[in-house]
Amino acid sequence: AILDVITLILESEAFNVAGLNKGADFIDHVKEFNPDVIIMDIMLPDIDGRVLLKELKETDSTSHIPVLMISARYNSNNYTLDGISADDFMAKPFNIDELMDKIYALIK
Repeated sequence: AILDVITLILESEAFNVAGLNKGADFIDHVKEFNPDVIIMDIMLPDIDGRVLLKELKETDSTSHIPVLMISARYNSNNYTLDGISADDFMAKPFNIDELMDKIYALIK
């Protein structure tokens, strides 16, 4: 799955990775882990990733964390929810170099 591939790539680049494939307790995990960046698919098994993005950006303790949204179904023009958008967006499929460029740009 894409989560496994991204996890392997980031770990090979010496990132500390916590991969979640469901939205349940997502905000609590983010608060505990305090990531430098979040890569989130819009199409999650149990929730629309845009709902989680909205919650992240509206929560004081997580609103500062940059979010890269990914999707095979949506594009950079139609993935927002209630006017809230991620810090960056990437359509699937994507190449690894593009992914890494976007991640490094977000964590600068």
